[in-house]
Amino acid sequence: MPAFGRAWNRVFGNAASAVAVILLAIIVLLAVLGPVIWTKDPLTVDLAAKLEAPSLQHPMGTDNVGRDVFARFNEGARISLLTGLLAALIGGVLGGLIGLVSGSLGGFTDSGLMRCMDALVAFPPLVLAMAVTVGLGVGLKAAAIGIILTSIPYYSRIVRADVLRVRSLNFVEAGVALGATRRRLILRHILPNVLGTTPVLVAANFGYAILTLAALGFVGLGAQIPTPEWGTMITEGQQFFLTGSWWIALFPGLGVLIVVAATSMLADRARDVFDPRGEFARG
Repeated sequence: MPAFGRAWNRVFGNAASAVAVILLAIIVLLAVLGPVIWTKDPLTVDLAAKLEAPSLQHPMGTDNVGRDVFARFNEGARISLLTGLLAALIGGVLGGLIGLVSGSLGGFTDSGLMRCMDALVAFPPLVLAMAVTVGLGVGLKAAAIGIILTSIPYYSRIVRADVLRVRSLNFVEAGVALGATRRRLILRHILPNVLGTTPVLVAANFGYAILTLAALGFVGLGAQIPTPEWGTMITEGQQFFLTGSWWIALFPGLGVLIVVAATSMLADRARDVFDPRGEFARG
């Protein structure tokens, strides 16, 4: 069996991982094929159909102004997944580059970059994301930038640690002894040996990005009403939860729970398989 097949079986071969993959796949399908599966407009107001319970006509019910919750859930899945993925990827690229440069060059460059990362880590991630969002102007783009900024130190510190580990290996020291340039050492020896950690880091950070985006939307700093982002949908529906209209906030809340739990489970499983020593655990 090819190496990729063996790795796939090791990561997704147990029942819990298989369930996580299935649930995550359903959410992704709803995000991608939502407009095809369910053609109702998520922004269309129909006061005659407000606060209707889940039914065949409205599988997830309607909200306080008659908008179809299932259509809004699908649109919210698209917004949340795409924004979370972009934030995780961009944060990974920027943070990975900082970690690679810092660990490879060392000296004053390493010290200066790591002190900047320490300054960012000094603030709780959610508080820093909220401050950035407020400073840039409330909205989805500002929330994404705030999430990216709080993700950069996470990537950079772990990649730097991995670069320092690789630099101490015999084949790198042999390259230095043979007169290899710093550029060649980085591109041919160090970079290929640290790239394997990046997918696991991105997967682990993806769930954090989704949760943070929902949290910013919940407090009114992310996507703004009537944009059907999961966090704002929970905010809109919380006032009706205790009055019997539980479905408005419940379904987007379940969406956040499923995506965060599934991606975290798969990331932990992948880390255990590809990094049994736990060098790349977030913390």
